[in-house]
Amino acid sequence: MILTVSNIDKAFGENVVLSGVSFLVNEHEKVALIGRNGAGKSTLFKIIMGELSADAGTVTLAKDARIGYLSQHQDLTGDATVYEEVNAVKAHVWDLEARMRTLEENMKHAEGDALDAMYREYASVSQEFERLDGYAAHSEVIGVLRGLGFDESSWDKRTNVLSGGQKTRVALAKLLLEAPDIILLDEPTNHLDLNSVAWLETFLANYKGAVLIVSHDRYFLNKIVTHVVEIDHNKSMDFPGNYDAFAEKKAMVREAQRRAYEKQQAEIHHQEEVIAKLRSFGREKQIKRAESRVKMLDKMERLDRPVEEERGMTIKLSPRFTSGNDVLTLTGLAKSYDTQTLFTNISLLVKRGEKVALLGDNGTGKTTLLKIIRGLVTPDAGEVRYGARVNVGYYDQEQHNFTETNTLFQEISDAYPSMTNTEVRNTLAAFCFTGDDVFAPVSTLSGGERGRLSLAKLMLSEANFLLLDEPTNHLDILGREILEDAIRAYEGTVFYVSHDRYFVNRTATRVLELTRGAILSYEGNYDDYLAFKERKEAAVFGAPVSGGNNSYATSILTPVGNAVAKSSAPSAASTENKSDWLEQKELQAQQRKLKNRISSLETEIEKLETRIAEIDELMVSPEICTNSLRLNELTTERNEAEEKLLEAMTEWEEITG
Repeated sequence: MILTVSNIDKAFGENVVLSGVSFLVNEHEKVALIGRNGAGKSTLFKIIMGELSADAGTVTLAKDARIGYLSQHQDLTGDATVYEEVNAVKAHVWDLEARMRTLEENMKHAEGDALDAMYREYASVSQEFERLDGYAAHSEVIGVLRGLGFDESSWDKRTNVLSGGQKTRVALAKLLLEAPDIILLDEPTNHLDLNSVAWLETFLANYKGAVLIVSHDRYFLNKIVTHVVEIDHNKSMDFPGNYDAFAEKKAMVREAQRRAYEKQQAEIHHQEEVIAKLRSFGREKQIKRAESRVKMLDKMERLDRPVEEERGMTIKLSPRFTSGNDVLTLTGLAKSYDTQTLFTNISLLVKRGEKVALLGDNGTGKTTLLKIIRGLVTPDAGEVRYGARVNVGYYDQEQHNFTETNTLFQEISDAYPSMTNTEVRNTLAAFCFTGDDVFAPVSTLSGGERGRLSLAKLMLSEANFLLLDEPTNHLDILGREILEDAIRAYEGTVFYVSHDRYFVNRTATRVLELTRGAILSYEGNYDDYLAFKERKEAAVFGAPVSGGNNSYATSILTPVGNAVAKSSAPSAASTENKSDWLEQKELQAQQRKLKNRISSLETEIEKLETRIAEIDELMVSPEICTNSLRLNELTTERNEAEEKLLEAMTEWEEITG
């Protein structure tokens, strides 16, 4: 155990943020801390780091364990370069190396006792240098810088002139190189492009220490974590597995709690009716029976009403009218800034109903291309042409489309003057702006609130072609899921830029990659895009294209070779006949083995399906759904049974197909 968080309470005035929050992080474990915006995740990180004091509870770090923390905002004020700032983490290694070089030089001219002393010191220093992996330290620094998106042209930039996102990446590089026993990461992927996120996933998956991560990047969490802690309505709950496993188990737990509560309430209502009936008879015997039932009810451990899941925003994207079949045509687009060429000769056709995701590294020109399509930036060459009856709605990640002095109410009213006051309020309420919130100035909104206001205006536009620039930025996981559902149900056309791979996976029907100034097109979602790239690399480099083990099917279907002839060789004809007979016998044996295996698999499949159904019944029973330990055991057993079922069905299909 490297970190123990026990019964943490925290309130700011009347606002209770955390109540009885408890969880453990084991050595080498990768844990996600999730919850809605404002749930208290960053507050909890600050309590763990000692930057805030808890109202109650304790945080215990293992003895001599080193802890590191990456917050969302960094303030690097020195004038060191990017390389100097990051390289300084290894200062103790460089000091050892410098001492080794000095000793090597001095030993050339020393003798006697002085030389012996230098030898002893050199042995000690070099041993420590090797223990710290000093010979690989320079390569490690370079690898981390490049992995986090700093190419050599940016190493000489002064840290005090970097953007906020660049400063966060520098701080992350330093933290990874320091290699503490446990790392706390608060939204580490916010300022990384896809390649850098993929690099960080690999780094953290192989990291020897423990990691506690706050992130809304569900794809990232699926790749990294083996344990999820959710903070919901000030409380915490643990779930084994990655994000997808958490989402599935959370839904099962919520449903089991609902059924158990409703069943108990029905029983209480029934007993109260019986008690009232017995009392109405007015006879001593019935009254005693009624009192006995009252005592039984008083002893019953009442289940709390399950907290209803908050759905947050309500988004319904509906085009006012249908566009033509060809929605967008790009012909020969080119754009450069000073000496930097973003892209040249880009041509593209987007059809009605497509959900197109544009991916690419930071700085490749994705947002610029989106602004050219919207008419906000002029291309150096080429043409943008919209199809018939195309009505464009635009979501700007920089959110420059607001009047900062407006209240939220005025912002909607000015954009849609035909709406009544009630309609404006109802729209804002659908995006979680209620009461006096609607009279707050736009200038006072947080990033997440500005994102919700932008989505409200986008919904009201009734556009049939949506251009979205990083629409999930500042949205929590629930907000992202709501937007995903809205886009999947949307009957119009969508063209968007996003770094959220989970969002792309759920919504895209086509992926475009902007790379080296050109666009590559892939049909399907993000997983399809990755699979195609892997197959392409396999074709080029000769790597295996896909996994899977078909050894059993291969062994039973591949004919065996001819039997070896005896030393007293018979005639050619008899040898051939005997060979044919042996092959026939072997084929019959293989067919029997095949038939037996199919029968065995069918029996196993039936048993597994029966057991999964039994577990589902058990998990919704009152005595189980309130027993978190037993519920976890059954969940683990069910997951294992489903994996075995999938394996058995896959093998059955391979043999019988």
